Amino acid sequence: MFYVVLLYALFASVFTASKQALEYAPPFFLVGARMMLAAFFMLGFCALFKKQSIRIKPGSIKKLLGLALFNIYLTNVFEFWGLQYLTSFKTCFIYSLSPFLSALLSYFIFSEAMTTKKWTGLIVGFLGFIPILLSKTSQEELAGDLWIFSWAELAVIGAAIASVYGWILLKQLINEDGYSPVSANGLSMLIGGSIALVHSLATENWNPTPIHGPILPFLECTIFLFIVSNCIAYNLYGYLLKRFSATFMSFAGLTTPLFSALFGWIFHSEVPTMSFYISFLIV
Repeated sequence: MFYVVLLYALFASVFTASKQALEYAPPFFLVGARMMLAAFFMLGFCALFKKQSIRIKPGSIKKLLGLALFNIYLTNVFEFWGLQYLTSFKTCFIYSLSPFLSALLSYFIFSEAMTTKKWTGLIVGFLGFIPILLSKTSQEELAGDLWIFSWAELAVIGAAIASVYGWILLKQLINEDGYSPVSANGLSMLIGGSIALVHSLATENWNPTPIHGPILPFLECTIFLFIVSNCIAYNLYGYLLKRFSATFMSFAGLTTPLFSALFGWIFHSEVPTMSFYISFLIV
């Protein structure tokens, strides 16, 4: 259990560092650069030190492409875009939708049984997100809104949905197709990072690069994200999926907003609102 708690403390620090990194580079480039750096490192590690094959197995192409699209590209692009307008702790809290979304996806995809108590828990949990979703900052309002939701909130909700489906695909690649967590993550990061860089070239201002401001802080944030998220957290999650179910791992992620609120307060002077505490207690 220590490693489960450590995992989500590391995930929380990623939101804090990502918020900082967005001050130096736009979201698509940041995602692409980080994922490509991580992919080359992880695949090189597999080939040179683990002597593992990094060949894509024909029967797993669809799942691997799905992992790259959902768990790498869509998850990170939606998250980073929304994080431009949201506080780090609110972004992280919205990610706490994961256990509820995981249960729903397992119900629809794997036909897992849902009792009356489970449905009640899901409904109460979803209702718990209402207070924090109704709370808006002036920065968040710049993103525009759709009904009661800001586009930034909807983007992060989309990231949470894509992430949960991605973790299900990762578990299938590890348990059914025989990939190691490192090779599966490395290949998906290579594909997903390439998509993000192409998107950056098409939509972001390269003059000559999209980096604005001093390059050293950008490199520091990127290296931190690469080491903590890509090298440690992603692979630790893959390792823990061998011991725990995807639903339990998502549920344990409810500890992450507390870590994120602490880190956001220390590094960004972000003060959690009363709506944050109300939503957290309900959820």
